[in-house]
Amino acid sequence: MIIFENEDLIAVNKPSGLLSIPDREGKEISLKRQLQEKYGDIYTVHRLDKDTSGLIIFARNADAHKFLSQQFEGRSTVKIYTGLVLGVPDPPSGQMDGKIAPHPVKPPLMVINRKGKDALTDYEVQENFSMYSLVQFRIHTGRTHQIRVHCKELGHPIVCDALYGDAKPIFLSSFKSKFKLSRDVEEERPLMGRLALHASRLTITLPSGEEKLFIAELPKDFRATLQQLEKRMKK
Repeated sequence: MIIFENEDLIAVNKPSGLLSIPDREGKEISLKRQLQEKYGDIYTVHRLDKDTSGLIIFARNADAHKFLSQQFEGRSTVKIYTGLVLGVPDPPSGQMDGKIAPHPVKPPLMVINRKGKDALTDYEVQENFSMYSLVQFRIHTGRTHQIRVHCKELGHPIVCDALYGDAKPIFLSSFKSKFKLSRDVEEERPLMGRLALHASRLTITLPSGEEKLFIAELPKDFRATLQQLEKRMKK
């Protein structure tokens, strides 16, 4: 999972389903705790949702933590995400700026609310699969569930989003007409059975002054799903 490490920071390609940092109960394993076991002192700079995969960085000392945190707070980082959404957004590119606030009675849900905090997301459709679209997002702010809330508001929620979409996995049988299970398989497994959102690129300035681009490769399930969708479109 380690993409890059030096004396100031660690960049990790986090798997979906793993907490970035410990929750309040502290019962579930978290990426931060795993890193602390290996490296000792680890400082939180930003975080990803548990079900979002991809690029996350942690600082390894207090000075680096302050330096990196100021970049995120000052919005000088470039944060790019890749996601699969239901349907095809129209127009195929644009900007979503609905303000985001916690749901008044249903935590951890977030909602669009004019009294919420500013949130700005650029989106661009990379591939149109008719039933689904591969979309690139750039977030200029870091609100909780920002991309997921904005996609719901757009009318094209992230695939397999249990909070803001229909939570339905992608099965090969749903778009492959002559699909058959192997004889030794009793039940079809989904191609994509978790939130289809991945933090793919992050550009920051290192404490040394060097500008650095980190890239987190798409996970195996994401790549396999795209491969099957591309095959379908070629037929």
